[in-house]
Amino acid sequence: MKYLHTMVRVKDLDASLDFYVNKLGLQEVSRAENPAGRFTLVFLTAPKDVEQARAEKAPMVELTYNWDPEDYTGGRNFGHLAYAVDDIYAACERLQAGGVTINRPPRDGRMAFVRSPDGISIELLQAGPALEPREPWASMPNVGSW
Repeated sequence: MKYLHTMVRVKDLDASLDFYVNKLGLQEVSRAENPAGRFTLVFLTAPKDVEQARAEKAPMVELTYNWDPEDYTGGRNFGHLAYAVDDIYAACERLQAGGVTINRPPRDGRMAFVRSPDGISIELLQAGPALEPREPWASMPNVGSW
């Protein structure tokens, strides 16, 4: 058995791609339009996984955009997506500068949580050992749920 992808339904494909690609830093690997089924699939992966994702179709996040409007609730019910980052503070600074709320700041130099436009919880983990705690992160409170 091997991990292939996690599917996340999204209400606004453009807003979701802005978040996952422009702010979080994932890269689009492939896209499929299905007019008969009235949906679009967009497969994304972390920059360090692009070659593997293209060759093996894994590991990826599948954004499923249904063309007919539908409300999705309980995004946190399935858990969260998790990505290792080279510098947790730099990743959070980049996201925050892009207008993303840091729901659980990296006070410990190790872990942070943000949410996608559809309420999907995303965990960011420091690759390797935790960084030394630093301000302003060490003093920031949690915001909302994560």
